[in-house]
Amino acid sequence: MSDPTYTPPKVWTWEEPSGGQWASINRPVSGATHEKDLPVGKHPLQLYSLATPNGVKVTIMLEELLALGHKDAEYDAWLIKIGEGDQFSSGFVGANPNSKIPALVDRSTETPTRVFESGSILLYLAEKFGEFLPKDPAKRTETLNWLFWQMGSAPYLGGGFGHFYAYAPEKFEYPIDRFAMETKRQLHVLDTALADRPYIAGDDYSIADMAIFPWYGGMVLGRAYDAAEFLSVHEYKNLLAWAEKIDARPAVIRGRKVNKTWGEDHEQVPERHDAADLDAKAAVENAAE
Repeated sequence: MSDPTYTPPKVWTWEEPSGGQWASINRPVSGATHEKDLPVGKHPLQLYSLATPNGVKVTIMLEELLALGHKDAEYDAWLIKIGEGDQFSSGFVGANPNSKIPALVDRSTETPTRVFESGSILLYLAEKFGEFLPKDPAKRTETLNWLFWQMGSAPYLGGGFGHFYAYAPEKFEYPIDRFAMETKRQLHVLDTALADRPYIAGDDYSIADMAIFPWYGGMVLGRAYDAAEFLSVHEYKNLLAWAEKIDARPAVIRGRKVNKTWGEDHEQVPERHDAADLDAKAAVENAAE
């Protein structure tokens, strides 16, 4: 148990791993731990990821682009097992020096372009293909407002509330209360915004919705931290209706399966190298219904 009389030292030192279930991915230095190149497939876009909320944002975007007929949005999605340290390989660090999924490499450019941080990847793809980001300056700005809101807010939901409520080796009232309060405030921000508009940034589905849905939609749909009852997510009726609408989109259904290694078998597509990889899982799911 932690010492309730603990006083921080003048200088912090790393003495032992901490962080509960995900302790193995936490360390106070950056950089590679081992030499290993990233695999490269046949498509222009190479994604290195895992189906966490941050990873799902990008696979949803890519599947939405393909659904619109953008053939150049074809991609290989390689599984990065963060629990086993794949993100600390020399190849992955070369794609993302921050060692976090997802990382994208666009090999259609003269020199391969690395893109890291999920928000940056969404923005890059939106601009590359001219989709899901309004061209009108005011509407574009509103979309980016919400994209960056998500990037700044979700660490309180995941690294704050999710960590202390679900993953920390010990439960403490203060951090759980602190981050539950902030999480509910954020849910209320979204619920209020959605009271007078169909999508987060206005009338049109955008990268803002794709960014926010895996985190906050997942929360109100009961997929995050087993905390739906604890947070009374049924109170956020506008947010819940929006989440159900996004969740039903065919490209979202497909995107949520990519790089997934848990849940029902028909939901798991650990690696995606062709549309047929997802079509096969969908056929199995339909046959079971």
